[in-house]
Amino acid sequence: MPYSLKPEEVREKYGPMFSKGLYTIVDEENGLAKIIEVCTARGPMEWDIVNRKRTGGVITDIKLDGHTLIMDAVVGEKELKFGPASAELGGQGLESLKVVGDMVHTKWRGIAGASVGIGACLPQADGVIETIYPDDFKIGGAYRACTEIITPKMIRVIIGVDDTDTPQQGASWVASLKMGMSCPYGRFLEHKIVQLNPKAPNKTTNCCSTAVSFAVKPSELDKLVDYCKEFIRKESYSDDTVMTVFTGLKQSDALVEWSWNAKSVLYTPEEAIKVAEENDVEIIYITGKKGVIGAVAAIGCFDLGVRSAGVPEDFE
Repeated sequence: MPYSLKPEEVREKYGPMFSKGLYTIVDEENGLAKIIEVCTARGPMEWDIVNRKRTGGVITDIKLDGHTLIMDAVVGEKELKFGPASAELGGQGLESLKVVGDMVHTKWRGIAGASVGIGACLPQADGVIETIYPDDFKIGGAYRACTEIITPKMIRVIIGVDDTDTPQQGASWVASLKMGMSCPYGRFLEHKIVQLNPKAPNKTTNCCSTAVSFAVKPSELDKLVDYCKEFIRKESYSDDTVMTVFTGLKQSDALVEWSWNAKSVLYTPEEAIKVAEENDVEIIYITGKKGVIGAVAAIGCFDLGVRSAGVPEDFE
C-alpha cells in the first residue's frame, strides 16, 4: 500500500540532506513547465544534469546556475531511458509531470545512489508538500526507486518597468531589483537590465529598461501585481513611469521579435501598445505613458540571456 511523508517526516527518517528547495512553475496553455531545484553542493547537481538529460522523460533542458538547477519540461508523461548509468541510460529521471487542481505531481525514478536523491533529498526540500512512496520502497545499493513528489502549482510572472528616473536621480534597474528582493508574495527568480535603442531622442543616459520575474501561486497573482505597482510608484522620480505584466513561460515570437528590434528601431508608444494588446502583455500606467516602449520590450527581451543587455551590433 503506498504511503506518504511530509518533508519534516522525510528529514526525521533519513536525516538532513542536500536539496534545499523544489519549486514547479507551469504554463498549462502551452503545456510547459519549469522546475527549480536548489542544492547545497554542485557535485550532485552536475551528475543529475547529465543523467536527467540522458534519461529523457519530460525534461527537455537543464541549466546550472550556482547551486540552482533550472529544468525545462513538458506537462505529461514520457518513457525514460532509465537504468544503471551508461552511455545509453541515465540513473535518474523525471517520468511525468501532471497538474492536479492547484498541485503539481512529479514522478521521479532513481537507481542506486540516485535513489537517495529522489527518495530522501528532494522530498525534504522547501516547497514540497508531501511525497508518495510505494510500499516496497528502498534506497541505496542497486535498488530502483520511484517517488511521486507533490508541490504547489506556481506560475511565472514577469514585471517590466521603464522610465522611473530623471537625468538627476534614480535608476530603474535598482528600483526593480529592490522590488524583487522585498516582495512578500511568491519567489523572486530573475532580474534583467534591457538595453534599448541608444539613439532614442528621449532617453536616460544609458537608455535601459528593466524587468524581474517571480514564481507565484495563482491565488497570489493580484497581490503581487498590486505590491509591485505601489513599490514602483513610490520609487519613481519620473512623470512617465510604466509597468508591464506578463504571465507564462513562453512569450510569442512576434513579441520577442518586436522587442529585439526595439534596440535599433525607433518605435512609437502607439506601436508598443498595439503589440502588447496582441501578445497578452498588460500595461499599467504608473505616473505617465512615455515608458511604455521600454516596459513592453523588457517583457519580450527577458529570456534572451546576455542579448537582453546589448544591442544587435554586440552580437554580429
